[in-house]
Amino acid sequence: MKDRAVRALGAMSGTSLDGIDAAVVVTDGETVFETGPSAYRPYTAPERETIRAAFGAWDESDAIEAASEVIETAHAELLAEFGEVDVIGFHGQTVAHDPRGRGTRQLGSGDVLATALGLPVVWDFRSADVAMGGEGAPFAPFYHFAALAPAGVGRHVAVLNLGGVGNLTWLDLAAPKPETPGAILAFDTGPANAPVDDLLRARRGLAFDAGGALARAGRPDESLVAGFLAAPYFARVPPKSLDRDDFPGLAERVAPLADEDAAATLAAIAAAAAAEGLSHCPCPPERLFVTGGGRKNPAIMAELAARCPCPVAPVEAAGLDGDMLEAQAFGYLAVRVLRGLPTSAPGTTGVPAPVAGGQVAGAPTRRNRPSFS
Repeated sequence: MKDRAVRALGAMSGTSLDGIDAAVVVTDGETVFETGPSAYRPYTAPERETIRAAFGAWDESDAIEAASEVIETAHAELLAEFGEVDVIGFHGQTVAHDPRGRGTRQLGSGDVLATALGLPVVWDFRSADVAMGGEGAPFAPFYHFAALAPAGVGRHVAVLNLGGVGNLTWLDLAAPKPETPGAILAFDTGPANAPVDDLLRARRGLAFDAGGALARAGRPDESLVAGFLAAPYFARVPPKSLDRDDFPGLAERVAPLADEDAAATLAAIAAAAAAEGLSHCPCPPERLFVTGGGRKNPAIMAELAARCPCPVAPVEAAGLDGDMLEAQAFGYLAVRVLRGLPTSAPGTTGVPAPVAGGQVAGAPTRRNRPSFS
């Protein structure tokens, strides 16, 4: 498996807590030869609240144990639906991220999944990077490079992922490899969907702003947007990363606003933070491709188009799947781990030198696979 193209199944559960994405890629860890089947499993409302109760937790607790069980069970249910694959790339669920302090924490055990599914599982992608002084995020940029290099979209392009947090990948697609100095600059831009989701849950009892309907009905408070961008994080030179809840005062800023205006302001903040991030790039990108759930929010997309100095389009315009890009990324990264190739570099996480992270959990054969219950 270490020296040939394999079918890798990647799984991603983001901080927006909508559910789990899973997707197959055929790759040797450098070239992406094809993409395969994909699937999505939403979290139920009780599952979502169980995981949410573990956010910010570092120490072992009943909440951590309960969240881990939900994450492992839900992943096993989804991944067991797939046909023959060679390896699984399991991101787990980030519940706390403080790379300059306590580190980074993703719940879910690769050993548990390997036993449940009868397959090798590559997991714990971030710890080695943090231990070496990196930010431990973002981790999809190497896949962005591999997926876009053959797409003929230009030399200098950028990918903006809008999940719970926004992260930006600037690419020089003329570079020979993703770890080549100058090939990639990546960093978290700021809050994205998480504040809007939290607002909808608190004020309307809804999981998210479907179709951006609430935000489109309101008007952003530009003074609040400008005041938010004055936070020191936005002037900090990347690479840099965020925890989902690194801006706890954001809800208080929009508290006096009507629901529609509050949602519009939070959508504008997500877009303005991304536009501000573009100013840190080595040169302006020729195009900005948007992936993640935020690309389905017309309010955020309209704000991006108005604030960014380049054309903005969903990543589907480059022939990629914006719903499954991150899941595919962790399948791709799993193969890189098996081959001993770097999974992060100075330009993606600020680590001093390229790092080949990740752990590999062994597995019994499929024939003797135990049931998961």
